[in-house]
Amino acid sequence: MAEEKEIINYTDDNIRTLEGLEHIRKRPGMYIGKLGNGESQDDGIYVLFKEVVDNSIDEFSMGHGKNIVINIDEHSASIRDYGRGIPLNSVVKATSILNTGGKYDNKAFQKSVGLNGVGLKAVNALSSHFYVESFRDGTGSFAEYREGKLIDSGQRAVKERNGTFVKFIPDNNLFVGYRFNMEYIETMVKNYSYLKKGLTLTLNSTVYKSENGLLDLVNDSISETPLYEPIHLISEDIEIVITHGNSYGENIASFVNGQNTRNGGTHLAALREAVAKTLKEFYKTMSKKDFAPEDIRQGIIGAISIQIQEPNFEGQTKTKLGSLYMWSNDITNEDGTHTYENGPTVRSSINDFVKTNLDNYLHIHKEIIPILQEKIIASEKERTEISGIQKKTRERNKRTNVYNKKLRDCRVHYGDRVSKDRQNEPEMTSIFITEGDSASGTITKVRNANFQAVFSLRGKPINCYKESRKKVAENEELNLLISALGVEDDMDNLRYNNIIVATDADTDGMHIRLLVLTFFLKYYPDLIRRGHVHILQTPLFRVRNKKTTRYCYTPEEKEEAVKSIKTGVEVTRFKGLGEISSDEFVHFIGEDMRLDPVKLSDEESIAELLEFYMGDNTIDRQNFIRQNLRSEEELEDVNI
Repeated sequence: MAEEKEIINYTDDNIRTLEGLEHIRKRPGMYIGKLGNGESQDDGIYVLFKEVVDNSIDEFSMGHGKNIVINIDEHSASIRDYGRGIPLNSVVKATSILNTGGKYDNKAFQKSVGLNGVGLKAVNALSSHFYVESFRDGTGSFAEYREGKLIDSGQRAVKERNGTFVKFIPDNNLFVGYRFNMEYIETMVKNYSYLKKGLTLTLNSTVYKSENGLLDLVNDSISETPLYEPIHLISEDIEIVITHGNSYGENIASFVNGQNTRNGGTHLAALREAVAKTLKEFYKTMSKKDFAPEDIRQGIIGAISIQIQEPNFEGQTKTKLGSLYMWSNDITNEDGTHTYENGPTVRSSINDFVKTNLDNYLHIHKEIIPILQEKIIASEKERTEISGIQKKTRERNKRTNVYNKKLRDCRVHYGDRVSKDRQNEPEMTSIFITEGDSASGTITKVRNANFQAVFSLRGKPINCYKESRKKVAENEELNLLISALGVEDDMDNLRYNNIIVATDADTDGMHIRLLVLTFFLKYYPDLIRRGHVHILQTPLFRVRNKKTTRYCYTPEEKEEAVKSIKTGVEVTRFKGLGEISSDEFVHFIGEDMRLDPVKLSDEESIAELLEFYMGDNTIDRQNFIRQNLRSEEELEDVNI
């Protein structure tokens, strides 16, 4: 007989009003994206840090304060700027009442990146301790909070220059086990200096300042010798730098009002289109050559920064620009009605800027013309050859139905149209790259078929580092993988937001993981730069007795579990994904799925990385393996 459901009354007692910053603490993802522990560069603690620094950057952009002093350790951060300071009687309101701020008024802030009335409030709400003090003309107005609740405030006489001081400690109950990664912080601070010429940032006593803006960024971060000196073009609201190298893909950093838009947006799409269009027309006029856009952009390296009024970002973390216009004005008419006036589009502004300035540059610096043309012709030749091979392989596989056997697709694809009530689905899509039928069968059985796809590799793919592009194109496994991802012609056609490498926790699994990552690093590095590629972490051990079961991801977690369970303990070592039952595996690819992002900083040379790990066996690599090799005793099955 079916169990009767408990009847729950819906009464006035169920209606609640969340006071102050309580809503942010209850629903932090709405304001800062994911929480995390600081291991990933898009974890929440870096969003909090940026929200504070962005306010200081906005002060500098408005002509106030040329210095920002930042002190940070693993668990706390303080930021002192020398701008105008928050109006003294509004310090508490500006840090604790949602939708309160000075950026609704374009007279006080123009082309800002800080959020309208949310930023500091989110930092405050999600910190165990938050302190802010504004200095204006000899008076300091301060407010101190714990977990978003005001515990002290007031005003006092001070001998401080005007500006604002903020110190916060993220709440460890929300960001469990967090720590600030200084590599991420340093990159963020460097980018601020590149984007704001004349601004001096001091991070833990180290000074960052740029004299040449984006040109310094590209020169400092480029990991290969460019084919020609980077082209640097500047206007009041647009700055771009472009050159070409021999690497595959496109490596263009993008920024809006000082915000690093890692996932691009309208400005990056406009730049890619404008550069391809301008160079296509230039060479067609000069040498009657009609080049394809993808050949013109192959190997391009550069950066773009634009300044726009009231930018519209997609998502709270502001990594993708959605704005269509450079500026918009809300005009109140005499009769009280409103007229909305839009300025030029981002696309047209960038296109006009590039068309005029890049064309002029090439006519002046004629030595670049043959170098760039040779690069484009080489890209065209390789693309045509590879395209033919891939087409034949795809047609052969369709006839033999291989593709359908290797890919178990999901119902929603990245980039597909979705209804408004399902508009967040593209960012939820994932594809698991697995090895063998056993692992792929387990994941396929328990996955969320709406958003999770599975691609099954057969054996080990080839080592792409040692092979020609033609040989790689002829490889059935990798050819089908790229077809499944949808990035054969353009990375913007990527069908899945998360590419998850899911291999066994043994030597063969680790080798396959390296081979797959080598393929992405060499031919599709932008997938990694944009944060799409991850490693699935599954438990190495199951520790249990008749009453308790715990899954452990490290030998240290296993030892702790054994000690806590104490009696009748059985420990199982999982070496293959197929060894984990479907009932257990469903927990490891759900909402609490552990993913290690594959990271690639702008300063790292892909060629050097691949040579060290995937090239000839050297003494240096042998020493590296010896130093990092874990003893087999630590990982073997244990039965207690």
